[in-house]
Amino acid sequence: VIVNARAAAVGDALARLLRARGARVTTEFYVNDAGNQFEALARSFEARVRQAVGESVTLPENGYPGEYLIDLAGEYLTEHKLATSAELEAHLARAVVAGQPTEQLGRWAVARMLEGQRRVLADYGVQFDVWSSEQRDVRDQGLPARMLDELATRGLTYEQEGALWFRSTQVGEEAADDKDRVLRRGSGEATYFAVDVAYHHYVKFADADRLINLLGPDHHGYVGRIRAAMQALGHPPDAFEVLIVQLVTLLRDGQPVRMSKRRGEFVLMEELLEEVGRDAARFTFLTRRHDSPLEFDLAVATRQSSDNPVYYVQYAHARIHSIARQAAEQGIAMPAEDAVDLTALVEPEEQALIKRLLHYPEVVRGAARALEPHRIAFWLRELAGAFHPYY
Repeated sequence: VIVNARAAAVGDALARLLRARGARVTTEFYVNDAGNQFEALARSFEARVRQAVGESVTLPENGYPGEYLIDLAGEYLTEHKLATSAELEAHLARAVVAGQPTEQLGRWAVARMLEGQRRVLADYGVQFDVWSSEQRDVRDQGLPARMLDELATRGLTYEQEGALWFRSTQVGEEAADDKDRVLRRGSGEATYFAVDVAYHHYVKFADADRLINLLGPDHHGYVGRIRAAMQALGHPPDAFEVLIVQLVTLLRDGQPVRMSKRRGEFVLMEELLEEVGRDAARFTFLTRRHDSPLEFDLAVATRQSSDNPVYYVQYAHARIHSIARQAAEQGIAMPAEDAVDLTALVEPEEQALIKRLLHYPEVVRGAARALEPHRIAFWLRELAGAFHPYY
């Protein structure tokens, strides 16, 4: 998904930036493999599997319409050597524990999708140190119930209309939410919010004193309640931060484009990488602040001209290396750094280049402090802009 590709580029660049400044950084991918989202995926995948063996079933309401599940259903049937509805039913009866075919199919689908995500992210140059599971690492460990007890001990919960609520409007002026939030429904089930609070409090803060979440633009309203919960559980206000990564409009020569033929409101990251390549994709995502919408023009990203910021920077790099290569070919030895005669650098263009290069350490410090890796991309474009006419 393009917005996720942008978030991955921003997050990976930010992690590298913070490490360069001496921080100990752990990058984490959180897998929502439980709750309503998982159930919708599992039901949708079961429908696709049953359709693939000829059964007349429809996708569930609020299901996942993307055709990628059709491909995944075919892989499942091939892997288990199933061709008919009868063979599928017999297989599920043998393989399913406690009569839960939907959940088993959903677990298989999640595992296979994660394999693909890991592979594509590796092609993208992004490696996560930790892959956390909502089901395994949070729910199965009983962390939501433990968190509810902790909030109750602090006097920050109350019962109303059969549900358990968090007094999020009473937690500090800076973090206070605009209304109280449900933690446990009348059915006794913990809400997604409660699970997420437990995950942050017990899992993420277990080995870190500062958390930085990268979320999509549809999570704006979520930030205040999570921040309130973190402060209620004793974490300092500045220990939890959220970067909202804005949407990307995909264009080709200025016109909107849909690359994927697989129905669903997304574009596959592998399609993007195939068309423009890893470097162009990552750099383009860093040409604007993460919280500003971005127009990604595929034609521009593959064009060898000055209006392509990736090519513009890469061409400056290539020209610099060509100077060193020509010097070597002509037998001109490069002196040691402390033996270079700098008195010859008197032209205004040379002085401007030197000043811009000297500014680099401060650019890195500022980008790390502000959590804005796009500043490095800006600096590189400005440096290339000063170097090309000098060259």
